[in-house]
Amino acid sequence: MPEISIVLVEPLYEGNVGFAARVMKNFGFTRLVLVNPCPLGDDAAMRASHARDVLDGARRMTTDEVYREFDFVVTTTGEVSKSVCTAMRMPYYTPAEVREIIADIDGTVAVLFGRENWGLANEELARANLICTIPTSEAYPILNLSHAVGILCYELANLPRGTYPLAGQVEMGSLYRHFDAFLDRIDHPDFKRENTMILLRRVLGRTKLTTREVSTLHGLMRRAEWHMENKD
Repeated sequence: MPEISIVLVEPLYEGNVGFAARVMKNFGFTRLVLVNPCPLGDDAAMRASHARDVLDGARRMTTDEVYREFDFVVTTTGEVSKSVCTAMRMPYYTPAEVREIIADIDGTVAVLFGRENWGLANEELARANLICTIPTSEAYPILNLSHAVGILCYELANLPRGTYPLAGQVEMGSLYRHFDAFLDRIDHPDFKRENTMILLRRVLGRTKLTTREVSTLHGLMRRAEWHMENKD
């Protein structure tokens, strides 16, 4: 089954970190990662209650390290794109849909939650395999950080065992670089490049490619490149 870590990116309030650790343990999750958190003291420990072990065992990482280490990255956002032409926050999935997508992954999965005041930045979202949003009322759509963590943990609890190994970040990074170089070969317009690469990450990210499938896509592009070099 997927090995899921909850990642809090620059949380502002130690109480939210403590509550997040507590609700994680409620649903059986123990892997907490903190990216540049606020100072953690007595309030965090008190809010964590019987989940002090989760709080004390939290790893400190940078977002770059998260993207390098984890096989599959889910980012959460309350603000979504209104059109499929704007790829940054589109397509997006509910927590229940995320559960179905990652259920058969045999690898490491990180679920990122952003800052309480403005969430995750575009550059943090752009590299994600999947975008998740929690359906909320338009009258009051903003969730407390720990509540959002609780909803995701509830949906992702007790996932069935995975059935195949996922291509990791190294393999996927190599594939994205190959696609980027391929766009040069076909004279893809520069002004479309960033959006095209984000769309490719979204499409390929949610397909949960195996190492063999990544190798096949490399092979197809190399074959196309050979024909471009040897055309009459």
